[in-house]
Amino acid sequence: MQRYGELLQKLLEKRGIVEETQAEFFLNPDYKRDLHDPFLMRDMEKACVRIFEAIEAEEKIIIYADYDCDGIPGAVILNDLFRIINYKNYEVYIPQRNSEGYGLNLEAIKQFVDSGVKLLITIDLGITATEEVAQAEVDGIDVIITDHHLPQQVLPRAYAILNPKVSGVLKDGTPHDSAESYPEKMLCGAGVVFKLVQGFLKKYGEYFKVKVGAEKWMLDMAGLATLSDMVPLTGENRAITFFGMKVLKKSPRPGLQKLLNKMNIDQRYLTEDDIGFMVTPRLNAASRMDDPMRAFELLSTDDEVQAGMLAYHLSKINDERKSIVTGIMCEVNKKFTKTDRGEVAEMREVIVIGNPSWKIGVLGLVAGKIMDEYQKPVFVWGKDENDCIKGSCRSPGSVSVMELMTATSTSFSSFGGHELAGGFTVHNDQIHFLEEALSLSFKTLERPQKENEITFDMKLDLSMVNMKTWKEIEKLAPFGLGNQKPIFLFSNLKIEKIKKFGKNGSGEHLEIIFSDATNPKVKAISFFSGLDSFKTPLVEGNKVNLLATFDLSRFGGRVELRLRIEEIY
Repeated sequence: MQRYGELLQKLLEKRGIVEETQAEFFLNPDYKRDLHDPFLMRDMEKACVRIFEAIEAEEKIIIYADYDCDGIPGAVILNDLFRIINYKNYEVYIPQRNSEGYGLNLEAIKQFVDSGVKLLITIDLGITATEEVAQAEVDGIDVIITDHHLPQQVLPRAYAILNPKVSGVLKDGTPHDSAESYPEKMLCGAGVVFKLVQGFLKKYGEYFKVKVGAEKWMLDMAGLATLSDMVPLTGENRAITFFGMKVLKKSPRPGLQKLLNKMNIDQRYLTEDDIGFMVTPRLNAASRMDDPMRAFELLSTDDEVQAGMLAYHLSKINDERKSIVTGIMCEVNKKFTKTDRGEVAEMREVIVIGNPSWKIGVLGLVAGKIMDEYQKPVFVWGKDENDCIKGSCRSPGSVSVMELMTATSTSFSSFGGHELAGGFTVHNDQIHFLEEALSLSFKTLERPQKENEITFDMKLDLSMVNMKTWKEIEKLAPFGLGNQKPIFLFSNLKIEKIKKFGKNGSGEHLEIIFSDATNPKVKAISFFSGLDSFKTPLVEGNKVNLLATFDLSRFGGRVELRLRIEEIY
């Protein structure tokens, strides 16, 4: 490890990387070495052969993808494959978030049967769809499931299942927990599809006269989805995002280029933060506010004019989405505030709040904001186009929302999700009793909460805030879940100046100039923050401790190194 500078060495050690070989692997991902053989995944051979047979017989294929920023890039990857092998008898189907909801649905399958579909390939869904898959198979449609969600005890009887979380297969072909399974369990949905395309081209690329390595251009979509879906950026996922970011920075997709241009982002310097805070919300706005096909079309079109129109449309509906969420949050805060003294009203252990007029597609965002504000499990509901009460829930970690909903299952007609987030449908006559029922269940399921510890990677002084330090930190990128940006502690800083800034003078963000005894002044920023957002009140002239990450801004073509505030105390 001596070949690395002290700063980088300490940051690697914080990530559990203490040997030089480990460090080499981490800092220098290698495409051949770090991406596993796709045929290690159960049913990969079966899936590739079935797709080949469908193509040879010119059967109609449906790509059935989830409506979020994992399923949609996954659909683009499979769409790219069919384009490069010049196969035309296929359609992309993405269910409507508001009317159809998540997953395979029987009504759509009936349509596919009527239009002569013979093969259905799911993306980012299907692993729990036993009834729907059974119906499709009975009706003569083979189903290949590609998914990454946790399987239930009984798997759907699909033609093939590609899911790294599903057990391996013994030599006689039977699934078994003890059998060797795929090495990277935490692929996202589009990551699984990328492995399918990689496997298909490995097996049949020469037959279709496709250049070796053609799938590498699809890493932009696999990388985008891996960052958007919040899976750990370690192992194979690190390699997918590392090379995915390289491809994204020079991706020829007109829709991506137009969208970045609309947001004043220089494609050559695209960052993970740009993806997370700017690109993903606009792609997700399609399903929340309109039709998810608009996001698919943006990422897959070759038409410059259509790309420009779609980039404008997604940006516009994303602004509308922000306004709707702000409006709902105003309603929420009014309900929770005692008007005479401005105090917060008493709350139950679990917050349940809703309104029949609230748009279903934005309720997950609203639930997240309420949870952040009040640090309680939150269930937010509205009514869909079919007059059903549907909603989203979030937990700060004090309880698993899946355990909570399971314990209160008689209140729900359906529910799903994972520990900290989920979705649900409630019987209309049960909604008024839901808060009490969930709060009673919460008391038996509550987990002890850890104290909010202040953690950081290293202590620095302001003299280290320079490009040399940034270049060392940057070697650890791409950053995300499982490989967070390093957080540094700067002690005993003086607040020199506080300034509010924001779009059209909104003042929703903070800029603070800090100094210490001997070093030059340094700028730090915090988005969507006010003077009371931190553990200590912000007053010019006061001495404070600062936790921050490094942030290289290229806004408006001006390069500026600054700090991004995590906490002030």
